[in-house]
Amino acid sequence: MIKTIMQRLWDAAEKMYMRNIFDMLEKDEDAILLDCGCDDGRNTLEIAQGIGTNNIYGIEIIKARAHEAQKKGINVFNSDLNERFPLEDESVDVILANQVIEHLANADSFVGEIHRVLRRGGYAIVCTENLASWHNILSLVFGWQPFSLTNISLKRLGIGNPFALHRGEEAFNRHWLHVELFAYRGLLEIIEANGLKVEAVSGAGYYPLLSIIGQVDKRHAAFLTVKARKG
Repeated sequence: MIKTIMQRLWDAAEKMYMRNIFDMLEKDEDAILLDCGCDDGRNTLEIAQGIGTNNIYGIEIIKARAHEAQKKGINVFNSDLNERFPLEDESVDVILANQVIEHLANADSFVGEIHRVLRRGGYAIVCTENLASWHNILSLVFGWQPFSLTNISLKRLGIGNPFALHRGEEAFNRHWLHVELFAYRGLLEIIEANGLKVEAVSGAGYYPLLSIIGQVDKRHAAFLTVKARKG
């Protein structure tokens, strides 16, 4: 019962944070979009449509997913986001990093690469789960893994939290594991420490209450969406 309720709240929060992403996009048919961790490209195309551009690039480490995105007309690099991006300096206008940064081993390197390939005046939208969300904090009070840090084992998902949504399921692959998590202030500061200027922050999800409350109390929302620009 509790897991069913959590799943519904999670789904509502995901819808809201996707709306938050689209609200941050700027219409520009000439913009070059880079989606970091583009998966099969389905969401990438929706973001490109929101911008109004057909200049679409993606980076995806899983070959099969990169191939699917390529078939959709996206220019995909099969590459590791822990390493240097396979793009020239100041070559893109918009970067999306949707639930990517928490899977990477070096946030400085990742955000630094975002800064390097963005043109001056370009912007990045970075989305991730919030370590300081109330449901994560409550989990720690009980001595459990925070919900956002239960996918830490290739043996099975949901380690350390009896109410984790995918508890007991087999891990898809090592790239799905969470490595670094950020609270509100930490996320903003790691972005600005690497040369980008935070312009806007949105929250979504506020377990166990209504998702919309996360837009008011962003510091404890389930998801954070940050828009940052290169000056």
